[in-house]
Parts: sequence; structure tokens; C-alpha cells
Amino acid sequence: MSDRTFLDTNVLVYAHDVDAGAKRRIAKEILRELWEERTGALSIQVLQEFYVNVTRKIPSPLPKTSARLVVDGYSTWCADTTPAEIAVAFRIEDEARISFWDALIVSCALKSGATRILSEDLNAGQSFCRLAAIKIEKKRTAAGRPAYEITRPVARSAPKSRARAPAASHPAAIAPAARATRENPSSPLDAPRGRS
Repeated sequence: MSDRTFLDTNVLVYAHDVDAGAKRRIAKEILRELWEERTGALSIQVLQEFYVNVTRKIPSPLPKTSARLVVDGYSTWCADTTPAEIAVAFRIEDEARISFWDALIVSCALKSGATRILSEDLNAGQSFCRLAAIKIEKKRTAAGRPAYEITRPVARSAPKSRARAPAASHPAAIAPAARATRENPSSPLDAPRGRS
């Protein structure tokens, strides 16, 4: 992967949820690849949702100290959310008819310069300006067992939109990811689980 990929909360949660099975394996593989290639992106919203979910909502919660280390590690991928991204999210919410929170994810992904969003909540192939949604989907094998795979959209040009979201032109939207491996060479996937 050389293009930037914006991650939704569920991908981070699966990577750190010991009870997530195959989804955990897939999410960890994706995160390691993005970390090594310095092509991951996310938002403060994603980190906030991640922290709440892994410390309170998953069957085997992470201790707060471990979850905070993970949040700190992935913070190098963050683009700031400003009133401008909220305004773009309002437009996306109305035009794409998706929830405000999903629209804010799309808006922040646009700011970060991502060309893809990896999420379980958006439809595979759904397009927002220049972004293509990629979805982790639950499938069934021939034997009826659950199997998880990534559904990537068919290559096609994005539909033209009347209102265009701003491109990521602010250097702060991209620079933190470039510094990530110099400042913290180990992936946040390697954060200790510890005890609460």
C-alpha cells in the first residue's frame, strides 16, 4: 500500500481485542503494513472511540495504561479536526445520506490526504469525493464457517460531486506520520497489555 489509508475505529479495536479472532489477525496485519509504510491516517474521534471501546466495551478490556500507550502511539497518524472538517462533514452527511459521525470520518480522511477508508461501517465501493470505502466483511466458507475478508471496491473513477471537499494541503495533516517511525520505531500493536 503506498496511498494513505484512513482507519475507522473498529479496525483499531479488532487489532487490540484478544477475543476478535480472525478479525484481529486481519486488522493487525493491515496495521503493521500501514505502520511500516507510514501510510496510516486517523482522527482524534477514532482514538477517542478506540479508548472507550477497548477499556469498557470489549469482553477482555485493556488496562487503561495500555490503552493510553496505544492511543499515544497512533496519535502520530492524527489529523486535527477543526470547524472546517465539521462543515465538510455536514455537507457529506446530507449528500451521501450517512450518519454525521461517519461523515466526520470521511471529512477527516479527506483532510489527511487518504485515498481509502478502511471501515466496517461504510459500504464497500461507496465513494466520497476522491475516497473509496473498503470494508472488512464477514463471509461464510463452503463448510459454513465464518471467515473475514477485505472487500475492495472495483477500480473506477469517483463520481463528480457538486460540492468538493478541500484536499489535504496543510503540511500538519501529513507530517506527523512521516516522523512516526523515527520517534517511536515500534508499532503501537506492541504495547503491553499489563493489568488494570
